[in-house]
Amino acid sequence: MNKTLHSPQSQVEAPILVSAHRGTDDLLSAGLGLAGLRSQQPPAFANSRKPTPAELRRRAIWSSWRGIADLSPNGGYGRLYGALESVPGREYSSLATLPGARHPHRVLAQVPDDFDHDKRCLVVSAASGSRGVYGAIAVGAAWGLPRGCAVVHTDKGAGSDYFDLDAGLGIGLDGRLVTAGEAPVFLPAPASGQGVAFKHAHSGDHTESDWGRHVQQAAAFGLHALNLAFPEAAPFTFDNTRVIATGISNGGGAVLRAAELEGDWLDGVVAGAPNIYLPVSGARTLYDYASEAALLIPCALPALGLPAPDNGEALCKRLAAQGVLQGQTLAEQQRSALASLKAAGWEEAALIAAASSTGLDMWRALLVTYASAYTGSGHDAHPCGYRFVLGDAAARASWWSDASGIPPGSGVQIVDPAAPEDLGITGLECLRALWTGDSAIAQRLQQGVAETHAALPRPGLPVMVVHGKSDGLIPQAFSAVPYVRAARNAGCEVRLWQVENAQHFDAFLALPQFAAHYVPLLPYVYAALDRLDAYLDGKAALPADAEIAARPQGEGKDLSAADLAMPG
Repeated sequence: MNKTLHSPQSQVEAPILVSAHRGTDDLLSAGLGLAGLRSQQPPAFANSRKPTPAELRRRAIWSSWRGIADLSPNGGYGRLYGALESVPGREYSSLATLPGARHPHRVLAQVPDDFDHDKRCLVVSAASGSRGVYGAIAVGAAWGLPRGCAVVHTDKGAGSDYFDLDAGLGIGLDGRLVTAGEAPVFLPAPASGQGVAFKHAHSGDHTESDWGRHVQQAAAFGLHALNLAFPEAAPFTFDNTRVIATGISNGGGAVLRAAELEGDWLDGVVAGAPNIYLPVSGARTLYDYASEAALLIPCALPALGLPAPDNGEALCKRLAAQGVLQGQTLAEQQRSALASLKAAGWEEAALIAAASSTGLDMWRALLVTYASAYTGSGHDAHPCGYRFVLGDAAARASWWSDASGIPPGSGVQIVDPAAPEDLGITGLECLRALWTGDSAIAQRLQQGVAETHAALPRPGLPVMVVHGKSDGLIPQAFSAVPYVRAARNAGCEVRLWQVENAQHFDAFLALPQFAAHYVPLLPYVYAALDRLDAYLDGKAALPADAEIAARPQGEGKDLSAADLAMPG
């Protein structure tokens, strides 16, 4: 049974939903356990049109685990690394709004019954990608809850709070569909028109520039939840409670942005495959290299011995005609595209892994969303004319549980303004021109990107960065490596673990062809959290940098401890 409390803290402007999760419904897996999370079918709704908050929560946890972790029987989760034991406790869910923001971000604290009162540990877990508030449950919660730490999650102002403009329906605090008059978490302005709007693209807030402050505000909410959970032990403060922030991908970038904030509120950071940009030599912004990848990688893949997508040949010819690529034959143009990518800093291992992002149309999905976010464009004013529409109304009831925060998916489609025979090329050229051009809208996007630039971490703060050397979505050469180099040159306490044969998506390892070539990144994130925790306990030194010679298990084989080659 949920009950509603009102927070006296100024950063929380909504009711706090408090719920207990024990017995067959725990904090870490909603009672599904490893077997239930491995199921190919999501937890069912008794009424598919009107799922209950408990059903939505269970399904959100299921989809969040499967979107981040490799849970396949051969992959080693629960055997070599990670734990999925039942963790009973309570959840405190609310909305927090940064000063000056139009829309809130979701915050959700999980407080285990066996919270370690002697250690007083709070893990802040930032959602990866644009996922919902449970988006990083496989990261911070999977490590912290079994150790008696409380865990607080944030969606960083993105998340799965979509709004159907045609039907006037959005998502309420408990995940259910509500009308505009019933206060959905995200209500676009104007709340009229056609299609679908969602927070990351259409909130009008520059959420990415504030990711560090989202993490800090979530930490404050976590302490407040501990005060509510254990009033006899209150107050829980930044002075008497250890606070560790962790995340992967955009979540990794968010916790590194939190590391730069002033004050000693944060005790340590572990960032996995972070989307981070410091304006130093070798570093590149996500929008820059993603828009480059969208145009060049489809053409270049055959030069790497990989199949091209449907628009690969057409892109080669178009770019050759524009003088971007050299060569008269298709093969020459493909080699020219590959040479251009390598000259721009792409490493071959990253390019090979990027074939999956290219085949799944991830570059376009990412760019269409980020172009709206960086330019502050409304749902009906995308700078390149794209729109988002609902293709399957039946999927709407499970948006909060299933949506990744970036369409396409969960019944929402991207509508390209060009005719199908264009193969999407004109739109990709427009998206790239927003970065390379000097039009008014291009300058607006470039300014939006500039506002996301990171700064160095606070002096003395221990930071560990873990990145796969085969990451094709956020290549380490453009993100983690220059960030750590600059931080270390400035005397910051930052360490880098580079993992051979690790790419960006552990969840893809459930596919045999991926498991044959790659290793998971999560084991090293958990190990880095272990080492950081031991350092904060005064039991060990902060680990040294490491280049980890991990090797893939091979198709049909079980991953072994020797394969992981965990640093000693």
